[in-house]
Amino acid sequence: MIISHKYRFIFIKTAKTAGTSIEVFLSKQCGSTDIVTPIFPPVEGHQPRNYKGFINPIPAIVKRPHKILSALVSAFINHDKFYDHMPASLVRKRVPRRVWNSYFKFCVERNPWDKVLSHYHMHDAREGGLLSLDEYLARGRFPINYFRYTDSCGAKIIVDRVLHYENLVAELREVFSQLTVPFDGTLGVKAKSEYRTDRRPYQLVFNDEQRGIVENAFAREIELHGYCF
Repeated sequence: MIISHKYRFIFIKTAKTAGTSIEVFLSKQCGSTDIVTPIFPPVEGHQPRNYKGFINPIPAIVKRPHKILSALVSAFINHDKFYDHMPASLVRKRVPRRVWNSYFKFCVERNPWDKVLSHYHMHDAREGGLLSLDEYLARGRFPINYFRYTDSCGAKIIVDRVLHYENLVAELREVFSQLTVPFDGTLGVKAKSEYRTDRRPYQLVFNDEQRGIVENAFAREIELHGYCF
């Protein structure tokens, strides 16, 4: 996640949408007072800064009283006011109103079937290539993103633009031109792209049952963006 005072934007990082590559690129363009959250595992060229700060623990404790210890640790030990993959609804609460209202807020989203396939290959590679697609789907832990760019109820998109992963370079060019961020058409890094070796279209990979599992899990994103198989 990045808040750039230099270019007056807030980048909300979503899962499996080239977010790490975008963040590495932008971190190099950002100023010394901008906020850039860490990436785990760290990526060469990424420069996190200014993400720590005091967090009032009371709102978190009131909302989730069973998580009081976690709220206190975040407030008084970690001091991570901003963090990787932080949802926009929480960013809005932690920045001044004038920043939220005047900065350009954007993120990236991706066709859910393609996104799931990318997520599966990442986990399969990390587990030694022994994870089947059915085993992965049975776990039910998917790269769902809509809550990261909608309000706390998931009802309304609260960023200014959701870029399409399928047309990423062209849409990044438009956004960066608007923000006056230098961009020559390449991010210079393809973080985490090495996991997927099977480049078949997702339509040739999923059977009907697998397709339905993804469709049910990502119903809200499909509704918001009109994705189809």
